[in-house]
Amino acid sequence: MNYWLIKSEPFKYSWDQMVEDNSTYWDGVRSYPARIQLRAMRDGDICFFYHSNVGKEIVGLCRVIKEAYQDPTTDDEKWVAVDVQTIKPLNKPVTLAQIKANETLANMALVRLGRLSVGPVEDFEFDEIMKMGETKL
Repeated sequence: MNYWLIKSEPFKYSWDQMVEDNSTYWDGVRSYPARIQLRAMRDGDICFFYHSNVGKEIVGLCRVIKEAYQDPTTDDEKWVAVDVQTIKPLNKPVTLAQIKANETLANMALVRLGRLSVGPVEDFEFDEIMKMGETKL
């Protein structure tokens, strides 16, 4: 199993909306590096749900339930989407400031590649954030 971080601006698609929907397709990604990450996602992989721009915090956990397929928001075959399903919220959201202040997370893709909308999360990074978020899977 792999771990990922997916970002959404809360005014476009919030964690609350994700919980209400229970599952959704993750579409509209138009970054080549993020597209590579979407294509690498596998059924059952776990994603952190991150509120970008407003909040700047990891707020919940999702599971990939359908691997990469043609993004339904474009006819361009280069772009893909995946389906994700809500698992649960973090008991305590983990802010970007907290992540940046944690030496263990200094090389996390979220820190190094801040504009990347979908990024990988290493096993030890996942464990550290879960500890910071006072959450067990």
